[in-house]
Amino acid sequence: MKTENRIDHYIDLHAHLDGCITTEIARKLAALQQITLPAATDEELLSLLSVPDTCENLNDFLKCFDLPLSLLQTEEALEEAVYLILSEMKEDGVIYAELRFAPQLHTQKEMTQETAIHAALRGLKRAPIPGNLILCCMRGDLNQKENLETLELAKKYLVEDGGVVAIDLAGAEALFPTENYEALFAKAREYQVPFTIHAGEAGNAEDVKTAVHMGAVRIGHGVRIAGNKEVIQLVKDKGVFLEMCPTSNRQTKAMFDEALQGQLTMQEEINSLKGIDNGNTENTDNAENSENTADFENSAEENGNQ
Repeated sequence: MKTENRIDHYIDLHAHLDGCITTEIARKLAALQQITLPAATDEELLSLLSVPDTCENLNDFLKCFDLPLSLLQTEEALEEAVYLILSEMKEDGVIYAELRFAPQLHTQKEMTQETAIHAALRGLKRAPIPGNLILCCMRGDLNQKENLETLELAKKYLVEDGGVVAIDLAGAEALFPTENYEALFAKAREYQVPFTIHAGEAGNAEDVKTAVHMGAVRIGHGVRIAGNKEVIQLVKDKGVFLEMCPTSNRQTKAMFDEALQGQLTMQEEINSLKGIDNGNTENTDNAENSENTADFENSAEENGNQ
């Protein structure tokens, strides 16, 4: 039901491509590749694509990506997925979206990182709404070469609009601290490739502080800075933009203790960080994994932040 002052169009600045695979998209991608899905019904399939109530942390949350990634290992499937996701976003009222994905995770079959990017760009061109790509580097201890390749490709395909616009750092923040990636992002600064970093999600406020000092222009999540006046002031002073994802933060237990105990409403959690004048958005993060839609996790436009 619509309310009198409700805005019906949104932008989504933090959406993981492999987290936006709905049951309908999964079935289309499986049919396209003649893959048999491990679920007979939509209900069973949804349970494989969604975060269970038993999710304890970000590492548990990331397991939900296994099935979607298995469906995104060919150029045809990746292109089609980008097109279908942005088409569904349009139905939800999204008028602009930035899809992020890690090309290095799509090389299990014949694709290289570069051909994966080409495929995603073709999907963007077919999409019914404007969109751009953010290329994710991944936290880990055996993929430095792959992360450097991702950065080099971001530099090669970087545009102001209509393609690759930035890189990101995603993955298990608590296991692989942000400070480990100083050299990678120093090179990104040298290349003048803008970047956002997942920080303050499974880590702490110090991870956000590190990311800001490394040159991040946006922070993915950042909720762990709540109550830390020093880091909040740093974010404000540097004009860093927070990409907030409240539903996934609840599911990964990233929200602070009062919220987890039910003492704060979702809106109060959001408001606790809205004093950061340079802006923040609430985003879908992983629309299907978290069973979100743009109608709830909305966007910068609904909240008056651009």
